[in-house]
Amino acid sequence: MTSFVYLYIDQGADFSHIINLSDDVTNDYLNITGFTVQCQMRRGFYSSNASGNIVCTITEAGEGEITLTMASANTANLKTGRHVFDIKTIDDDDRVSRILEGIITVNPSVTR
Repeated sequence: MTSFVYLYIDQGADFSHIINLSDDVTNDYLNITGFTVQCQMRRGFYSSNASGNIVCTITEAGEGEITLTMASANTANLKTGRHVFDIKTIDDDDRVSRILEGIITVNPSVTR
């Protein structure tokens, strides 16, 4: 089953969030060596275009660590409010798994 999380991005600020994948039964970190990850953010589930480019990188494969980032120049262009996102992994046998989904709230910025 896909896990669910709420994330927050401050408009016009750098964004970074670390996710560690673990086994639901043993709580051991999942080894994602050789995997790739994909992530998209949209205003709604049926939006035809991504609303922002979240960079999704495996940072510690042996500990199941994935880091999501977005530069301030990109967060400045996001519309404030609610967005949806998910993360998929592709293993070395090309099996795709949807590992995380959630809601990202973009908080408005005053300083420009």
